[in-house]
Amino acid sequence: MVRQKVVSTYQEKYGQKPMLVFSPGRLNIIGEHTDYNDGFVFPAAIDKGIYAAFGFSKEGQCTAEAIDMNESFTFSLESIKPLEKAGWHNYILGVIHGIQEKGKMIAPFNLVFGGDIPEGAGLSSSAALENAIVFGLNELFGLKLSKEEMIFISQNAEHEFVGVKCGIMDQYASMFGQKNTALLLDCRDISSRPFHIDFDAYQILLINTNVKHSLSDSAYNKRREVCEKVSKLLKVNALRDADSIKLEAISNQINSEEFQMALYVIQENERVQKAGQAMAANDIHGLGKLIYASHHGLQNQYKVSCEELNFLVDLAKACPNIAGSRMMGGGFGGCTINIIKKEAVASYSKSVSEAYLQQFGKSCSIYDIALSDGTHLLTDN
Repeated sequence: MVRQKVVSTYQEKYGQKPMLVFSPGRLNIIGEHTDYNDGFVFPAAIDKGIYAAFGFSKEGQCTAEAIDMNESFTFSLESIKPLEKAGWHNYILGVIHGIQEKGKMIAPFNLVFGGDIPEGAGLSSSAALENAIVFGLNELFGLKLSKEEMIFISQNAEHEFVGVKCGIMDQYASMFGQKNTALLLDCRDISSRPFHIDFDAYQILLINTNVKHSLSDSAYNKRREVCEKVSKLLKVNALRDADSIKLEAISNQINSEEFQMALYVIQENERVQKAGQAMAANDIHGLGKLIYASHHGLQNQYKVSCEELNFLVDLAKACPNIAGSRMMGGGFGGCTINIIKKEAVASYSKSVSEAYLQQFGKSCSIYDIALSDGTHLLTDN
């Protein structure tokens, strides 16, 4: 298991027992690309994530090791800045920089981490890593940061050191997640309403395309720019404050692609709130229709889907045992989320795996996940 490997690697390298943090990835039932528009989302933390082992360094410098990639790097806490063409390194450096900007003092430390979130699956491994780092350093050095302060440090690390202008959903869900619970999150005032998840005869099944097309980061930032442009034309703070009538009134000032992107965000915000009503009423089929409509918008209006994701959703639509399915995450690869009858999981997993392999010549991966608590210390390592 990843957890044991992280701890044993740390102990072998540094000769002492580490402090261990688990930070979960997240799924999102509905509400994609609405978080950076001050809108509504419906995420939950999952039982896959990042395990991070921390301890004090006696060497006067920091060492971080990513066991999944068999990579490590050593750095000073002086003059923290982004590394060119760096991957996971900049998530860590960005968090440290954010802590320092808060006026908090940290000393040299050692870090070993690994995870069981598949990279590029749309399950927010980046937010899990950021939260693991800020939470671990907060505990190690007694910084007394609140969880809300920590998630904004994580978000800023992604903005400033990684270059992805993400919203707050991923960091929030990873930090504040509750077991067996999804959170209806208002991304404007950062408040959430918990919904205990019990779909009775149904469950959540994630299917990973195992593809991540290279457009993802640049396309994400481009769509955020479109949303900001339309908001300015509408004279509102964010598209959360818009409606389709107001959007129609400025349609002659934007092109058709920009119009559809903005319309998708407006409609998706409405779907998220309706999803809360459906869950409160235990209306699984009503929820499923909203989830299918979300994918239609992501595919045809926001245009962040891809052939592999659309194929999986089309298969789900043809299966009477699935109430709803859609792509999840930023887009251009990653997972679909499926609300499926428990009794059909085994047979559908087999049939969808065979169909995907035949269509694309590669395998998909299927995850039967549980909803988890948010970032926390593990005390029995």
